[in-house]
Amino acid sequence: MLIAYEVALELIHKLRPIVEHIKVHDSHLADQLKRAATNTVANLAEGQRRQAGNKRRAFENAHGEAREMLGCLDCALAWGWATDDSDARKTLDRLLGLCWGLTHSRPMAKSPSNDSAKVVGLKPG
Repeated sequence: MLIAYEVALELIHKLRPIVEHIKVHDSHLADQLKRAATNTVANLAEGQRRQAGNKRRAFENAHGEAREMLGCLDCALAWGWATDDSDARKTLDRLLGLCWGLTHSRPMAKSPSNDSAKVVGLKPG
């Protein structure tokens, strides 16, 4: 399983109360944050089964959606609607790093004994 996928799901758990708090002040921003988090997970899931350019495009989309989450949190902070989101931001920062690795790693050559190329962010085994 892709580590970035698991981290994205962990982030959703941390964002749930934050989204509810933002919704009190701005339901559109809360919805945008929720959709970006959902789309990040969906694109990471899709990318796991794609190949070559399609794989990279799905991971780039996930990375863009993760950056959108950061933008939403920054907007909530700027408007004064933020709660303590430091734990979610740490997890988001980790996710952004994993997504960067997925979109900027060089493709590894396939070996005869292992048909699937190793990709940054995959769990061993």
